[in-house]
Amino acid sequence: MYLNGTRGKFLTLRIDELGIIKWFIDASFAVHPDFWSHTGAVMTLGKGAIIPVSRKQKLNTRSSTESEIVGVDDCSVYVSWSKLFIEWQGYEVKKNIIYQDNKSSILLEVNGKKSSSKRTRAINIRYFWMTDQIEKKNAEVQYCPTDKMIGDYFTKPKQGTAFKEFRALILGEK
Repeated sequence: MYLNGTRGKFLTLRIDELGIIKWFIDASFAVHPDFWSHTGAVMTLGKGAIIPVSRKQKLNTRSSTESEIVGVDDCSVYVSWSKLFIEWQGYEVKKNIIYQDNKSSILLEVNGKKSSSKRTRAINIRYFWMTDQIEKKNAEVQYCPTDKMIGDYFTKPKQGTAFKEFRALILGEK
């Protein structure tokens, strides 16, 4: 029924500013039957989703913050690759922004172990690779309110208005 209802919809891509890459990365904590989390991400240069990601995380996490960090790590290859790809085409990338809706994970990604607490001290150091990328200015992390987090479309069962709005943003209709 969904596919029949969307038969006339098309993906539209538009670049607002080539030097600014926007990533919306989100995770849903313990949503699978084995309690593993799910990562969803969208890369855009303005209008429409150029790279969509939806996948089950490869390990079990203990909190939503940890799930968000693992989600960013899962997408870090795409984040780095998209920046390098655009640069290899001869364009300058001014900003490679990762939007997230979890302020605790943003603190850990920006500050690394310095923002760690009893609940997060067991997070494997490999998940602080993004901290290194932020320090090198290859990426930056910014807060995005949950109701604007396009990555939610790939992690949670959206319904009604939220579903239609996110679908329109991903298809480049808005």
